[in-house]
Amino acid sequence: MQRLIPVNSLDDVPAHYRDTPIERLLAWHNLEASFGPVMRAELLVGMCMDNRKVLRTPENFAFVIRSGGANLRHNEFKVSFAIGVGGVRAIAMVVHNHCGMAGLSQRRDQFIDGLVDAGWEREAAQQHFDAFAPLFEIGNEIDFALSEVTRLRNRYPRVLVAPLYYDVDDNRLYCIRET
Repeated sequence: MQRLIPVNSLDDVPAHYRDTPIERLLAWHNLEASFGPVMRAELLVGMCMDNRKVLRTPENFAFVIRSGGANLRHNEFKVSFAIGVGGVRAIAMVVHNHCGMAGLSQRRDQFIDGLVDAGWEREAAQQHFDAFAPLFEIGNEIDFALSEVTRLRNRYPRVLVAPLYYDVDDNRLYCIRET
């Protein structure tokens, strides 16, 4: 099964995202569409801290939380703020290919060596990695996005939550098929 849905025209946007902030995000980013000025945030974007990704959106359109692997589990209060105070009713969960949080355990030596180079004691760097890597490892990016979307939908049942995929090779957003 093809897990990604390319969005090359508005007709490609899945029906349940039409006339929502998710459609507008896809149109602005992929299609360079314009919907006029935005007066207040309509969307919360949860995305990875990776420096290779930049979304094309107008000012005021979205709250953005950047966290390794787009992992929002440790940013719950910020999500609640965007919903409770900011009034957003849609969340775009944006994962990407070539994510450093996928397969994190394979980067253990690199992580530790980098901290040692930055002045850490080796044993402290090892303990740091071993204590925190399990909290931040996401496994497969698409599977993680789908599990996080399910978690967020259960937590915020009246908020539209969409799993999206950013391809760092072509700088485009894709919808993730959920079935």
